[in-house]
Amino acid sequence: MIRFGIIGTNVITDSFIEAGKKLENFQVAAVYSRTEERALTFARKHDIVHTFTDIGEMASSGEIDAVYVASPNSLHCSQSLELMKAGKHILCEKSMGSSLAEVEEMIKTAQENKVLLMEAMKTTFLPNFKVIEENLPRIGKVRKFYGNYCQYSSRYDKFKNGEILNAFNPRFGGGALMDIGVYLVYADLKLFGKPEEVKCISNILSSGIDGEGGLLLKHKTSTSILSYSKVTDSDSPSEIQGELGNIIIEDISRGGSVKLVLRDGTTEDLTQNQEENLLCYEIDEFISLVMTGKKESKINCHRLALKVAGVLEEARKQSGIIFNAK
Repeated sequence: MIRFGIIGTNVITDSFIEAGKKLENFQVAAVYSRTEERALTFARKHDIVHTFTDIGEMASSGEIDAVYVASPNSLHCSQSLELMKAGKHILCEKSMGSSLAEVEEMIKTAQENKVLLMEAMKTTFLPNFKVIEENLPRIGKVRKFYGNYCQYSSRYDKFKNGEILNAFNPRFGGGALMDIGVYLVYADLKLFGKPEEVKCISNILSSGIDGEGGLLLKHKTSTSILSYSKVTDSDSPSEIQGELGNIIIEDISRGGSVKLVLRDGTTEDLTQNQEENLLCYEIDEFISLVMTGKKESKINCHRLALKVAGVLEEARKQSGIIFNAK
């Protein structure tokens, strides 16, 4: 049984707990929040015994084995470092750090303290992502990838009315690239490797954070065009184009339906059955790794996390998006 501590009292942590309850060897034992009231309210909601308002006390607790870090991006590094130095395994929400240097320090600390550190990017664990990987050879040499993920933020209306919440505040390391675009970057680098060139164009909001933007990634024999937004919606699919055919993906962040279309006229529905709560796949991987003594996922490995962090940092640099990070 792996006893989890939870950092954050939001929709994603609600979903995380509900997913975990469907798995063996999962137990939520504690929750951390900056305020005691929120911690107690969340604990009552999910029947959690222990509450914390101090990270140091959580780190030293003998009641938890691992921590799911779902705080704002800017807090991921400092919180994870303190917990890992106390021997806690870390499942950290994307984006894992606010800079490449933070991700490097997190990985170094995990290795030094012999604990598991994994970025909680669910997409790469989904059956519909795995079926894409398996069928890539069927479309021949890949030449182009159109990645699309645009989702109007529930917090944007408040932003337009003058209330700047964490998601649109550069102090917390958010924005369209870090919160939305990261899904596309992860998928691209997992499928095609580290790009040779990175070009980014962003529309910066009045708070200094990007509301939407686009990435152009040049690989050895292909290009990737990634479109992301927190201020608009889109129903357009993503598509991988090869010399022998295409793979069309609905809602790539959630591993939606997958269709193969070959130039010879062959079409095939590759869609796999998936659990309704998609977080169960990453949690299952994490629990399995902890229980077998592994310190790194082969799927969301440290090397991939570093590559993604490097692309994100270069893109922010080109767009003038500045975080208070190392």
